[in-house]
Amino acid sequence: MSGFFGVASKESCVLDLFFGVDYHSHLGTRRGGMAVHGEHGFERAIHNIENTPFRTKFDADLDKFNGNLGVGCISDFEAQPLLMQSHLGSFAITTVGRINNLRELKELCFSKGMSHFLEMSTGDINPTELVAALINQKDSIEEGLSYVQDMVEGSMSILLMTPQGIYAARDKVGRTPIIIGEKSTGYCATFESSAFLNLGYHHYRDLGPGEIVFLTPTHIEVKKKPQEEMKICSFLWVYYGYPTSAYEGVNVEEMRYHCGDMLARRDRGEVNPDIVAGVPDSGIAHAIGYANQSGVPFARPFIKYTPTWPRSFMPTQQSQRNLIARMKLIPVHRLIKDKSLLMIDDSIVRGTQLRETTEFLYRNGAKEVHIRPACPPLLYGCKYLNFSRSKSEMDLITRRVIAKREGENVSDKVLADYADPNSTNYKEMLEEIRKELNFTSLKFHRLDDLKASIGISPCKLCTYCWDGKE
Repeated sequence: MSGFFGVASKESCVLDLFFGVDYHSHLGTRRGGMAVHGEHGFERAIHNIENTPFRTKFDADLDKFNGNLGVGCISDFEAQPLLMQSHLGSFAITTVGRINNLRELKELCFSKGMSHFLEMSTGDINPTELVAALINQKDSIEEGLSYVQDMVEGSMSILLMTPQGIYAARDKVGRTPIIIGEKSTGYCATFESSAFLNLGYHHYRDLGPGEIVFLTPTHIEVKKKPQEEMKICSFLWVYYGYPTSAYEGVNVEEMRYHCGDMLARRDRGEVNPDIVAGVPDSGIAHAIGYANQSGVPFARPFIKYTPTWPRSFMPTQQSQRNLIARMKLIPVHRLIKDKSLLMIDDSIVRGTQLRETTEFLYRNGAKEVHIRPACPPLLYGCKYLNFSRSKSEMDLITRRVIAKREGENVSDKVLADYADPNSTNYKEMLEEIRKELNFTSLKFHRLDDLKASIGISPCKLCTYCWDGKE
C-alpha cells in the first residue's frame, strides 16, 4: 500500500510535511520520500525505510529543506516523489494506486515518441514515472491528469506540485481517498485525515471521485468537478485505515465498533466465551464492539511487542513473517489458562498467522479458541490496490479449500455460491477452514452486515475481494 501528504503554506511547510508523511507510516514499509519547492527551486530526498522509521531517516534532511510547497509519501513499492521536467514545466509527483495495464500504457508512450523509462531493480518501470509520461502527452497538467484517470485500469490518485501550487487528483471512482485540511496558514491534501489533526488543520472537505483541485497557500481552485460513480475500498475501514481517520465522513474506529456489534448480534446464544479479545492491533476495536454488545468482558490475553519489530509481513519469505509474528506476541497466562477465548481478527488471508496464534493460545493453556473475522471470506485478490505482494489468488485459504473441493478452474457462478453465507458450499468451506486452522468455531462477518457497519450507500463501496463484483 502507499499513502501521501501535500502542503501549500504561507510559511515554511517543512515540519508539516515531515509529520504529515510520517503519519502514513502504517501504509508502507519500504520507501519514504519528500519534495519541497522554495526560493531555491525543488529539493527532494528519498530513503529506504525497511529497517528504520521514516522520522529517523528524514530527520537529517529537515535543515536542508526550505519552501512553502511540499509533497511526500510512504510507499511499499516504487521510489517517489519524482522530479520531472517537460514542456509543461518542472514538477514533483507522487501517486497512490495500481496500474493493471502498465505494459500497454508503456507501449503507448513509446509509440508517441518517448524513447525510454528508467528501470527499477525489480526489472519493472516506476509506475509514477509512467503517470508523469502520460501527463506530459497533453497540453496542460489539468488535461494530463484527466487523461491518466481515463487511461489507467486499476486506480490512480495523484499529488503533483508545481512552483505555483499543488494539484490533487482523486482516482476516477474514488477507490482511495484524498482529504483536504485547512488552517490559517494554508491547506493540506492527504490520504489519512488523521495525519493533519495534530498539525492544526481542520477538515475542509473530501475530494469526490475523479475530482481535480489546485491548492495554493491562499485558495483552492476546482479544475475538474467530481463524478457521480464511487467505489471506495471497504477494506480501508476494516483494516488499512488508521483508527482516527475518517473517509466519506465515517470514522474508522467507530465503524469497527459497529462490526463487532453486528458479529455479537449474529452470535447471540451460540457461544459462551469467558473473554473477547482482538488480535492486536487491527482486531482490537472490532473486539470492543463485540464485548459491548454481548456483555462478555474484553481483555488482552496477549500483548503485541512493537518497539523494535517491523510489521510482520515485511519479509518476503513466509517463514520469516511467521517467525516475526510469533516473536511479537507475549502471553498473559492468567487470562489464557483454562479460558474459552473469542478472538476477532480483521480478516483471514492465508490463515498461517492466525493458525500460529491459535496454537500459541493452546500452548499457553486455552480451553477453546473461537474465531470471528471482521470481514467476509476473501475470495478474490484485489485488482485495484496494491494491498499485498501475493501474486496468486491460490494464496487465499478460501481458494485453496475451494480448489480441493471443485478443482482449480472454478466458474464465477460457483464462486458466487461460496460467497453466499446461506449456501451449503459456504458453510462447508468454513468448516474445512475451521478444521485446518484448529479453531473451536469459526464465523465470518457477513457482507450485508459489513456494508451496514460502514453506513454509506452500498453502491458507493468496492467489495470485489469478497463477492467479485466490479
